[in-house]
Amino acid sequence: MAMSIKKGDRVKVIAGKDKGTIGEVIAVNPQTERVTVSGVNIIKRNKKDRPDGTGRQVVKGGIMSYEAPIHVSNVALVTRVGTKDVPTRVGFKRVESERKRADGSKVTVTKSVRIARKNGKEI
Repeated sequence: MAMSIKKGDRVKVIAGKDKGTIGEVIAVNPQTERVTVSGVNIIKRNKKDRPDGTGRQVVKGGIMSYEAPIHVSNVALVTRVGTKDVPTRVGFKRVESERKRADGSKVTVTKSVRIARKNGKEI
């Protein structure tokens, strides 16, 4: 399934315990329709000390904190309008561009680009 949110996008959380937080997408999983956003949905896990596999050293355990994925419907892409960051929906537009072939000739092709619905600009 295609998702309109990509890795590296700035998004705003619009639902859940971290509502209103803006962060960068660090991972996308299209199969489960989930995204991992930096600084959002922090969970803690207790880890035991364990050997590293060589038998000489021990990997230190303790309380580990990391970001858990959230559903893509709970985030909105953020775009810059003036001096403010505002959430926007994502649209797609077909634009023509020229591509160079291996033999040196040029061909006109159409490609799909993402646009912000709020201001119509390309993302």
